[in-house]
Amino acid sequence: MTTFKKLSIIFSAFILAYFGEIAINVACGGEIDPYDYYVSYFHNNTQGDDYSPFAFTEMAYLYSDSEKESESDINSNEWAKYLDIKEADVYKVMYASDSATSALLNNYSIKTNLPDSLSKNSFLLGLAKNKEALKYFVYAKSCEPFASATWNEWNPAPRDSAGMEEKAKEGLSLIEKEKDAFLKLRYAYQTARMFHYAGLYQDCKNVYEKFIKENKSKSAVKGWAEALYAGSVRKLGNPAEAAYLFSKVFASNPERRVQAYKNYYYTSSPLNGVLKYAKNNADKTNIWAINGFGNPDTDLESLEKVYEYSPKSLLSGSLLVREVNKLENSLISDDDIAKIGYNYYFDDAEKNLKYQDSIRNQNRKHLHQIRDFSVRLASEKKYPQPELGTLTAAYLSWMENKDALASSYLNSLNPDKLPERLNNQYRIIELLIKSKNIKKGNSFNENDLLPALKWLDAKRFEENKEQQKNGNYYYEWYGNGNNRFTITTRNFYQQILAPAYLKMGDTAKAALAMVKGDLKYKKLNENSLFKNISYKTITFWQKNLTPKSMRDLANLKNAKPADNMNGLLSKALNQLKDDDFYELYGTTYLRTHNYAKAVEIFNKVSPDYNYFAPENWYATEGETKLYANPFIETINDYPKQYQVGKASITKKTFAVEMLRLQKLITSDKKNAALYYYKMANAVYQTGYYGNSWFLISYDWSSYDGYAESKFNYDVDYKKAKTAKAWYLKARALSTNANFKAKCTFMLAKCAQKQINTNSSPFSFSYYNKDNQKYKDFIKANYNNPYFKEMKLKYAKTPFYAIATTECSYMSDFIVPKTSKKK
Repeated sequence: MTTFKKLSIIFSAFILAYFGEIAINVACGGEIDPYDYYVSYFHNNTQGDDYSPFAFTEMAYLYSDSEKESESDINSNEWAKYLDIKEADVYKVMYASDSATSALLNNYSIKTNLPDSLSKNSFLLGLAKNKEALKYFVYAKSCEPFASATWNEWNPAPRDSAGMEEKAKEGLSLIEKEKDAFLKLRYAYQTARMFHYAGLYQDCKNVYEKFIKENKSKSAVKGWAEALYAGSVRKLGNPAEAAYLFSKVFASNPERRVQAYKNYYYTSSPLNGVLKYAKNNADKTNIWAINGFGNPDTDLESLEKVYEYSPKSLLSGSLLVREVNKLENSLISDDDIAKIGYNYYFDDAEKNLKYQDSIRNQNRKHLHQIRDFSVRLASEKKYPQPELGTLTAAYLSWMENKDALASSYLNSLNPDKLPERLNNQYRIIELLIKSKNIKKGNSFNENDLLPALKWLDAKRFEENKEQQKNGNYYYEWYGNGNNRFTITTRNFYQQILAPAYLKMGDTAKAALAMVKGDLKYKKLNENSLFKNISYKTITFWQKNLTPKSMRDLANLKNAKPADNMNGLLSKALNQLKDDDFYELYGTTYLRTHNYAKAVEIFNKVSPDYNYFAPENWYATEGETKLYANPFIETINDYPKQYQVGKASITKKTFAVEMLRLQKLITSDKKNAALYYYKMANAVYQTGYYGNSWFLISYDWSSYDGYAESKFNYDVDYKKAKTAKAWYLKARALSTNANFKAKCTFMLAKCAQKQINTNSSPFSFSYYNKDNQKYKDFIKANYNNPYFKEMKLKYAKTPFYAIATTECSYMSDFIVPKTSKKK
């Protein structure tokens, strides 16, 4: 090629995607939410919250790092019972003191002058009456600086091993002297902790085995000490035994369960090696459960083993729900209009379908196995809530499209007698079964769904009310694993209802269903619809709506409130600001070239409305403004050409000018060719390759040039079909050879845009010149009939000379020179 500036027409199809438009609205959403990346209707806490931190997610190591019970609350409770005082007072002193108060308490004694806020604290008054307890408290406070310095992972202070060893030896002498069992256990724990943090693991182990192991206390401190003991065992070279000990802490101490789970896996011990240490079925249950929680793949064995060893354990239910969520991830496909997570642009369209079918068949087999287990769980009635098995069987049957079987399972239950969470899941499954005809796009009585949908609304509003109360109105899904009803409601509207309306040809209702799925609160932020809905819903509105669907929405917007599906769906529509609504409405008419109607609609938009205009994000401050003009003439698509110092054409001014030109075609037929040419240029510039794409599109991405055409305006945005038709009319109406040459050149550019995107350079490696698709794409461009016309009919025109100079494609390929070296 001659120079970079002399880009060819063919290169505009893909070089642009790499070097790009300088004012880009990238067509992408937010980051993947680790709690919301697949379609789910089976709540992962249906069994309960005891093991919810270990619910299934492929996007994170744990569903939650938070322990389900509070160590501080447990310890405060134990002290309150021991001293017969208020638990809240213990918590205030031990865990809620500011730095000044904490420093004062480090040397607390009966003679210490306390601030007014603590003078009547029952914990401190209790310590004053119990000298031995006070002695322990002072010792424990003296150990805190060493422990906190060791565990500050963000800014760890150098470990004072000598200081910790000294405290540990002090603790040893205190243990020997202490007669009170409550205090003796705590002295032993503090001593073991100091030895462990000092790296003296054998000493830590000795303290545990001598003073704690055989202690009959039911105090949580025993479990905390056992965790230290397990860590020392690991450091001393026996990771499998350590893993076993961590599994015991996992079972005995819910306030340390997540920590024990992590430590279990830090040992990297094989399952069989850990099982050798199990002393009873309870031990085996815990080990198999931890392995099940740590397995992201299908895992029937762990589920069956846990149920075999401890059929009454809630671990069986947690693992069962986990397997159901895995199956959802594998078998339920999200709909294109409401994709969850990223759409990967470079996915190979020709994936190994045979391999995919094999995986899907394996997942279906696993579904049958899990359903069989669920039926067994329900029928044997050993599990505390056998109804969970029946609900699971019903849901899996729905997933498999066996609606009659799903209904039979569901009908065997009495929802009124179910615990709340099982009842909630019952109602969700019932709604899904009723909606199966909807999903298929068949006609349905939508008002039959009203009670269930109102119930779902109440559930999601309730779980979000605190967030709304705190003023966080803005749409935000990311990172909140507790919004289960919010996600269920969203999925139903956007994955089932909206696609069904689309299949039925009702785009307006599909748009409303998308909105309804997003609304987390009863009251919308700033009375603005677009500030309360997700990126994908905004995108759906901006890309899918047509003049007809906008008219339907306008009718719903202006209708009286009604207690039916229309009323439920359109309630939020009244809160959409009129300017935003009519700006979008007018844009749909620009896309269909009904400029008279577009002007009429844009006249309803406020005169001071801020229409979008592109900017150069990389320019210096104050010089970012770009002034687009769709009526200019260009040779090359890249770089895009902008005016300097003039206001951009807005959607309204564009509509006005295009309407004027349309009328002139009829009123001034002598110059009709010129008017068609101007309109063709303008429409061409509103496409992906033009400077005024924002007049018909709400975003621009370098991927648009090769992505599949899906929307009604893609005929212009990607294919330049209207521009081609108007260039043809302009050329046919003219007798001027040079004007015809310009039209023909632009026709060549339009034709190039219509080459099958499946053969575009982006569907194969651009650098692989031996790729057949690449060869086919190049060949299709070489065979462009309008280039041949340029050479045969218009080679002597002034424009032809300009084109061959300005466009390297013309220079290098249209008029090839055999002597030219590349």
